[in-house]
Amino acid sequence: MVARAYTVAFEGLEARLVEVQVAVLPGLPGFSLVGLPDKAVTEAKERVRAALAALSIALPSKKITVHLSPADLPKEGSHFDLPIALGLLAAIGIVPPELVEETLALGELSLDGGLVAVSGALPAALAAAEQERRLLCPAACGAEAAWVGGTEVIGAAGLIDVVQHFTGQRQIAPATPGEVTRDPQSRDLRDVKGQEGAKRALEIAAAGRHHLFLSGTPGSGKSMLAARIAGILPPLSAVEALETSMIHSLAGLLGAGGISRDRPFREPHHTASMAAIVGGGRGARPGEISLAHNGVLFMDEFPEFPRPVLETLRQPIETGEVVVARANAHVRYPCRFLLVAAANPCRCGYLPDPARACARVPMCGDEYLGRISGPLMDRFDLRLEVPPVTFQDLDLPASGPTSAEVAARVAVARDRQAARYAGHGSVRVNAEAEGRLLEEVAEPDPEGRALLLRAAERFGLSARGYHRVLRVARTLADLAGSDRVRMPHVAEAVGFRLVGRREAA
Repeated sequence: MVARAYTVAFEGLEARLVEVQVAVLPGLPGFSLVGLPDKAVTEAKERVRAALAALSIALPSKKITVHLSPADLPKEGSHFDLPIALGLLAAIGIVPPELVEETLALGELSLDGGLVAVSGALPAALAAAEQERRLLCPAACGAEAAWVGGTEVIGAAGLIDVVQHFTGQRQIAPATPGEVTRDPQSRDLRDVKGQEGAKRALEIAAAGRHHLFLSGTPGSGKSMLAARIAGILPPLSAVEALETSMIHSLAGLLGAGGISRDRPFREPHHTASMAAIVGGGRGARPGEISLAHNGVLFMDEFPEFPRPVLETLRQPIETGEVVVARANAHVRYPCRFLLVAAANPCRCGYLPDPARACARVPMCGDEYLGRISGPLMDRFDLRLEVPPVTFQDLDLPASGPTSAEVAARVAVARDRQAARYAGHGSVRVNAEAEGRLLEEVAEPDPEGRALLLRAAERFGLSARGYHRVLRVARTLADLAGSDRVRMPHVAEAVGFRLVGRREAA
């Protein structure tokens, strides 16, 4: 008899259906597993054997063959344990085969028959809904998978619960979605003394999702400012929350089954590898740029990152997605993130201060920031030199708007953009507008256009730089509540563009 169970294999965010065929045939006793399994899947037969023994279920003294179809699709991960066990239980007549075939299962088995949480429950539930099957998963994954809502999700604590459920002895109640959470923001912009220009740049970056480059001496507050941008961003919409949670589910980062409405804030160390930043490694997992999808990617000590890692950011910044190419797969991940980069002006960090700078000024500054290529620097919409704060300023009382007040202005600007770009496909914010759409929504008044043309000619702005100035000007107009881009908006946008200018050829 051949029994069939179903599970998925992950290719990026896509969960591809896998049919688990189990045959129990006469012959020498043995347990074979075929269908291009990796090491973790191959070891599943030992975990399944031990889990069944813990339930006092003896395997028949026959030849057992498990085939994972399609055979040419690589199978990776421990989540194949449960569908293999389920197919085997159906093949030896312990659970009804027809119920098993209506189920998509994933989960890792412990040796005592318990079910261990695995990553990818959310995309697996989406695949189950598309296949019109129920989803069977570990109880720890049930609240996460139930967010899909299009299929019944059964979260079992152990294999004995699965057997009792399928044989009608004790039904498992369908899982319910976890809580929608928002972390309280303890970092307030008002805590930052001075730096009003930097706070203005943060507000503009958050309102239009414009990439921001901060340069300044050590201790000037670059990292402190960047850490507070998360507190002024609007919460994720329902669509954005699902997009982001799919990626985090695949990476095993969803806690307690809850989906957060907070935008991701990722801050990788400058020693991170290329696979850690853009994705790859075992199973072509998502990297930091995808984990920051719909949120913020903060890269401190930007020039210290390896040059190849920095250069790989150029295409994802433009396209909003990254393709991880491997010999056996091409995996595509979304990565629409807000990049905030911080750097010292030189290796010693005190280039603007003649009393503290090293003897190699100004050559050391050119060499240090020269690690950032012109084409990459060209992709930053906003560039700002963060001045040092004197100790006298630190004694002043807190001033300026709070993060909540800035967040309210940002939310209004984002709402204006959402209404403007409704019906324009995937465009949601000004930073994504391009081509004819950008020309229509960011057309400046005659004075503004004359100023922009003079600046482009005088400072040699690239075509990309020209359009990025228009996008920032459109965001400034949104913050000001103006339907038209006017000359003051263009002037401020040009000012942010020319700080530390190194245009690409």
